[in-house]
Amino acid sequence: MSDSPIFTYNQPEENNGYLLWQVSMRWHLLMNQRLRAVGITLTQFSLMAGLYWLDRHGELVTQQRLAIYANTDKMMTSKVVQTLESKGLLLRADNPEDGRSKRLQLTQTGEATLREANILVQQVDSGFFQAIQPDAAVFNQLLRQLLAASGD
Repeated sequence: MSDSPIFTYNQPEENNGYLLWQVSMRWHLLMNQRLRAVGITLTQFSLMAGLYWLDRHGELVTQQRLAIYANTDKMMTSKVVQTLESKGLLLRADNPEDGRSKRLQLTQTGEATLREANILVQQVDSGFFQAIQPDAAVFNQLLRQLLAASGD
């Protein structure tokens, strides 16, 4: 092994990216464990929530629009949409504006599942972020800055 160090820091915990990844993985794991009770994953919840918000604001939601909104890979979004459709949580209907794409809509079962899942998500978030609650506004602002700075 070379004597020349690979990293410029002494411990991984000194690296912002590593810490963000660790925290994100822990949060993701807790969410998936809790959401198992309603039969969905965090990714499925997030795409269903995105579909709900876009639809609520009067948008005709396609798979591509949902992927852009959720910052998810188009292929992964397609696979998750197929899974949600097979579970009866959403349906793909003809798009009156473009025959090449399908309009996504939550089913009644999908909306009920989303409501139930959201209660669990709020519980996990409440416990997980409790340690930084006094600084939550600053934390959220910093996350928004990171998103804006890393945008396309």
